[in-house]
Amino acid sequence: MTEETFCVVMTTAPSEAVAAELAQGIVRSRLAACVQVQPVRSFYIWKEQAHSEPEWLLLIKTRALHYEALSAFIRSHHSYEVPEIIQLPITAGSDDYLRWLALQTAKPVCP
Repeated sequence: MTEETFCVVMTTAPSEAVAAELAQGIVRSRLAACVQVQPVRSFYIWKEQAHSEPEWLLLIKTRALHYEALSAFIRSHHSYEVPEIIQLPITAGSDDYLRWLALQTAKPVCP
């Protein structure tokens, strides 16, 4: 594969429907090649209160150079006051998969 760098961006959503809508928007805009959605339980402190909530985790596979646009898309389409947006580098991957990822994210069409 080329010198292109790729990453996984993580965010959460309050429901499966919201997560699916966000995932579909991200993929349709070509900001990511694939988004996986899975149920999780999050434990956290928010505004000095302890919470334990069901959430939906989105694992978003994309090019590192799309991170800023993807982050802006998530913030503008998210219901949380402070959405989780975390970038993890992909340090290795199969050449075939990374070529596919690059092809799918070659020309973002941000709304």
